[in-house]
Amino acid sequence: MKTMLFIINPRAGREQIRSKLLEILDLFSAAGFQVQVHITQEPKDATRVVREYGKDMNLVVCSGGDGTLNEVISGLAEIEKPPLLGYIPAGSTNDYASSLQIPKSMMEAAQNILSGQPYPIDIGSFCGEQYFIYIAAFGAFTEVSYQTPQDKKNLLGHQAYVLEGVKSLAALKTYPMRVQWEDEVLEEEFVFGMVTNTISVGGFKGLVTQSVALNDGEFEVLLIRKPRTPKDLSNIISYMFLKEEPNDYVYKFKTRELRMSSQAPVDWVLDGEFGGSHSEVVIRNLQGRMEILRTGQDS
Repeated sequence: MKTMLFIINPRAGREQIRSKLLEILDLFSAAGFQVQVHITQEPKDATRVVREYGKDMNLVVCSGGDGTLNEVISGLAEIEKPPLLGYIPAGSTNDYASSLQIPKSMMEAAQNILSGQPYPIDIGSFCGEQYFIYIAAFGAFTEVSYQTPQDKKNLLGHQAYVLEGVKSLAALKTYPMRVQWEDEVLEEEFVFGMVTNTISVGGFKGLVTQSVALNDGEFEVLLIRKPRTPKDLSNIISYMFLKEEPNDYVYKFKTRELRMSSQAPVDWVLDGEFGGSHSEVVIRNLQGRMEILRTGQDS
């Protein structure tokens, strides 16, 4: 009999998994899986469980938001030959599920796992100790993702990120940093930066305008330097959200590896969760590190 570890974050999104769980379990059982269910109890719980039991499974499935998926990916990354991954999105934004064209309907997503084919995906190594699946970011807006209460996320969805983020525009903090990639070096005062492998960030597809492939071994990088006037800030926002003309304050490039350093520690967010404060950061792309089941067309 095929074995499955099914990890569930019951609070993600609007707690919709509660009304679908028995139906989903029946679907997996009928497909011949012996299912071991784990309900997450605390932060990093999913990583621990995957690390402990994942190596003995044919398939690991998780249901939750991007943060839950990050924890599962982090556990799988520590297994030499990780099992296949299935994902039933149930969060507020589900950026990565959108990039993978995984259905929003939980039952359709479960069917997608059973009928899907293995699809290799890149993951990010952060300082050699942590992992991310679709975004590592610092600066303006990033604190919103982990400071916004879960019940507010459930109520407003990705609009919560925007509403909370707008409040902080008047007090933008700057981060003097040195950025190195390939043969390039950039030294500026930044207000925001993100390293991504996704077509959608915070529910907005316009933030990542470069061509994106989820398994090409490269990240898309966006850095925004300090605006000098309110008009500069307005132009930056217009550029990011309204896709207006290129802006002198915005840097975009692709790379397999990135090094960033600053005199003072900088707070980072990994897949919407707090990733710690660091003055030295090395980000590497681990190309095709694992495979996820999906039926969508290539991204």
